[in-house]
Amino acid sequence: MKRYRLRVPAAQAEPALARMLDLFPQGVEEEREGDEVVFAGYADTAPAAGLDAADVEPGWEDRWREYHRPVTVGRIWVGPPWCPQPADGARPRGTRAWPLRIVIDPGRAFGTGGHGSTRAALELLQRLDPCPALDLGCGSGVLALAAARLGHAPVLACDDDPDAVEVARENATRNNCDIQVWQCDALYDELPKAIDLWLANLQLAPLEELAWRPDLPARLIVSGLLEGEAFQPPGYRVAARRRRDGWEGLLLEREAAV
Repeated sequence: MKRYRLRVPAAQAEPALARMLDLFPQGVEEEREGDEVVFAGYADTAPAAGLDAADVEPGWEDRWREYHRPVTVGRIWVGPPWCPQPADGARPRGTRAWPLRIVIDPGRAFGTGGHGSTRAALELLQRLDPCPALDLGCGSGVLALAAARLGHAPVLACDDDPDAVEVARENATRNNCDIQVWQCDALYDELPKAIDLWLANLQLAPLEELAWRPDLPARLIVSGLLEGEAFQPPGYRVAARRRRDGWEGLLLEREAAV
């Protein structure tokens, strides 16, 4: 058994992760090293050319769990099922409210809340009053589950990857959250109407395509932007922004008609 690594600039992290998940469907490790991201997976033989290989130490089967640790963002606690969860009534340090727990099984590495772009979006989400919400490109469902925990309703979520849809549904059941999840292309397919808030943790290119949809809601929380990348759909203003680990999230609000 060997450990195979792929090192890429942070700007290329999303397509690199998609490639590694195709090569290592059992799970992928992710580490941030400066301006680069390193992905790693385990296999008996190299599944593709161009990967760095190294022998593994005993206990490699559980090594991937070390890369998925709980995070607390404001009132939201997100963690994998094997980590101790905060007890009812236990305040996270630095907060005034009880934690809202979200348990995410990252077995297929669709995101567990620790990524800088996800944490930025979770911070922005907690600024808003509850309303109907839609998570576009939901992955493991972290943002949709957080919205449900914060009282948003109804909460809907979609992804073009059928595996992500299955994982999000499993996590919704695990957390006893009533979330409708389905498969679709959020850039081009018809989306539900009368939704006040969209959540989109995507890269700049798909966000720019999303910005031209004629049915954009009154508010959007977008993340997945690298610091310094500009994104502002016509007719919207940046109401708030958060930066975490080189990633940026924006709360966008439609400007009032004059």
